[in-house]
Amino acid sequence: MTTGTIRLHRVLRAPPERVYRAFLDVDAMAKWLPPYGFTCKVHHMDAKAGGTFRMSFTNFTTGNVHSFGGEYLELIPFERIRYTDKFDDPNLPGEMQVTVVLSKCSCGTEISIVQEGIPAMIPTEMCYLGWQESLVQLATLVEPEILG
Repeated sequence: MTTGTIRLHRVLRAPPERVYRAFLDVDAMAKWLPPYGFTCKVHHMDAKAGGTFRMSFTNFTTGNVHSFGGEYLELIPFERIRYTDKFDDPNLPGEMQVTVVLSKCSCGTEISIVQEGIPAMIPTEMCYLGWQESLVQLATLVEPEILG
């Protein structure tokens, strides 16, 4: 069965430390990760190499739930996150791998994401669109400098 790969690139006006934390904080993930029209519930997160996570996205319009989980393969603070993702739905077989690379730049953080092994049932352009929406929400979380 053919699988897809997508690559994303963004520059965020926030330091790598804050962006990295947004990927490993339960409340932050629930806020920025679900694409538009979805809510997220993080059921479990053990953010360490070899640790696992479980979460679900709920379509706010239909109430349909898509649950998934994975394992953290590599965590290099403020630089790199690599993890697996697997849907609970047997119609979406296989294991995806996501690699997030953070690089400090003059105005904040350059972020590069590669997601490989996307199940053939999911059009890659829809996956890409979902990630774009998530990254907009990530920016609104990490870019503001709110003191106090």
